[in-house]
This record gives sequence, C-alpha cells and structure tokens, in this order.
Amino acid sequence: MDIGEATEGYERWLRREIQVVGSELHDKHARMRDDLYAFLRGTFYRWAQCFAEAVPEVADAPRLVAVGDLHADSFGTWRDGEGRLAWGVDDFDDSYPLPYTNDLVRLATSAKIARDAGLVDLRLRPACDAILDGYESTLRAGGRPIVFAESHEHLEKLGIDVIKPPRSFWQKLEERPAVRSVPTSARRALRALAPRPLEHARIVRREAGLGSLGQPRFTLIARHDGGAIAREVKALIPSACVYAFGRRGRQQPYYARALRHAVRSHDPFQRVVGRWILRRLSPDSNPIYLETLEARDELRLVHAMGIEAANVHLGSRTRIKAVLADLHRRPSDWLHAAAKTMAKFVEREWKDYRSL
Repeated sequence: MDIGEATEGYERWLRREIQVVGSELHDKHARMRDDLYAFLRGTFYRWAQCFAEAVPEVADAPRLVAVGDLHADSFGTWRDGEGRLAWGVDDFDDSYPLPYTNDLVRLATSAKIARDAGLVDLRLRPACDAILDGYESTLRAGGRPIVFAESHEHLEKLGIDVIKPPRSFWQKLEERPAVRSVPTSARRALRALAPRPLEHARIVRREAGLGSLGQPRFTLIARHDGGAIAREVKALIPSACVYAFGRRGRQQPYYARALRHAVRSHDPFQRVVGRWILRRLSPDSNPIYLETLEARDELRLVHAMGIEAANVHLGSRTRIKAVLADLHRRPSDWLHAAAKTMAKFVEREWKDYRSL
C-alpha cells in the first residue's frame, strides 16, 4: 500500500465514522502538498501504518496509552480550575496503546522537519538529548505539571519570552456565519457547558488545526455578564491507529482516558460527552504553534515537550517501570537515529503524495 492508497482508505474509514466536512478535507490536502511539516501533521494514519516496519528496533518497546500524533504543534495553553495559565498537550484525538517510543520519535522527527522548514533553528541531536532528559527525569519524578503564574517571567519554564494572545480572536469568531443544521446532541452539549444567562447566542462553524480538518465542529458564541464567551464541540472519532492496524468493529476512543489520567492541572471545561469533545475557547485557551512564537529558547522548549510527554505517559502508571528499564538498555543515540530515519521516510512519502 502506498501513500495514495493509504489516504483514500483512511478517508473512506473516516466517512464511516462521521459526517465529513468535505471542503475542509480539500483545504487539508492543499496545505499538505505545499508543506512537508503540514504533511507530517496531517498523515498520522500513514505514520501508524509504517512506524514498526521503518524502525523495528525502536517500535519493540513497552506499550502504554500514548498521545499518538505528537509533534511540536501539539501543545497549547488553558486556564485551570484556579484560573492559572497551564501548558501541555492539547490534542488527544489519536491517543492509543502504542510503544512509548512512538511519541518521542514523532516529536523529535517533527523538530527535524520544522528545522528544515525554517520554523526552528535547533539541530536534531541536542533536541533529542533535551527531549529524552525531560522525559526520563519526569518519569522518575512522578510528573511535573507545567503551570505559570500570572507574570510573564514564569514563561521562562518554556524558554518563551511571551505568549501573545491573538488580538483578533473574538473578531474572527464574530465574523463567522451562523449555522442552522446542528446535531441535537452537539447543541445539547454546548448548552450544558455554557453559563446562564446568555445574550446574542448563536452557533457557528470554525476551521482549526490540520490533522482534524474534516471533523465537524460547532462553536457557541454569546455574551455573558458583560463579555464574550465561546464553547466548542468537535466530533470524537477513534484514533487513526484503528484504521492503520485494520481493527474491526466499533472501537472505543482513548481521548478521555488519556486526558483524565495525565499528570496535569486540568482544564475544567475540556471533557468528552457522548461522541463530542467539549472545550472552552478564549484567547488564552488555544494551541500554541511554533510559527507564532517569536522570542524563545528552543532547547528549553523541546525539553518541556519531553516533560509533558512523560506527564501523559504517567497516566499508564503500571507501565512506567518497564519503560524506564527499556530506556536504560537503549544506546544513547537511539532517538536521534530513529528520528533521522523517520524524517527521511516522511519526506519520501511527501514526494510520492505530491506526484499523485
């Protein structure tokens, strides 16, 4: 099976799971053809198919509930129950029981491809060393949730000078046209997560991310107590691993399990209700993309990403002893070698994909 057949098969599978937004899939393909980094982000189904064959010595590792589609743009901020700004993985759509190495290799591969694309200026070997140091030390410590105080000085934990909320956030939402055809279950979920009373409430469609383009999402925007609020639901589907591994029958998504058991200061608004992922939207509860970070210490940033990968993996506590033992037996350059191999694999696949 080549990348074309894999993509067609994945999208057929996706259409059996949800009512796909066709225009978003068209946009997704256009972006993936133009950019290798976007291709990596949008084709986890292919990565999952080929990872074990491409790097068998790395894929032979203890399994746990992993992020799955982990890359350098899988992270974001939210407000916890105390109103503090927290940071960590914000995308669990493809969580699944996988070798722990999957997340680390995919993260390191994304750093390599991001450097080739000019998004970062960090060589692969020090990036791998930083990821592994943050990961292993956090597993041994039992977790390190990343929470900031209100002062921007505390963003130095990530090596970031400042995180700038998008100024046009509310304006862009308000400009979206209202939609009338909203599934009853989605409408109920949105209303249940919103405060009362609401003024000028309406539901709009929003396009976001890349890997999840095509999944229906609905956003409730309204006025409450003198200010704007927004709540969003996105269709929940099983991990792309279900397609990649040829699993049959209805498969339970691992999104809620991965989110619930991760070591973190949780977002009280992010949850799973039925077949929908719910979350609060605001200028400071958003994904943080590499291209939007101007002043940063990239080595410290990828170190924090390694910490957060461990925070998620610690949700599978009974597997951590085996993971640490496996890490101990591996050569010091295993992650660097595997990320180089997978970066070459992704580039070959991208060239084939562009020729279709």
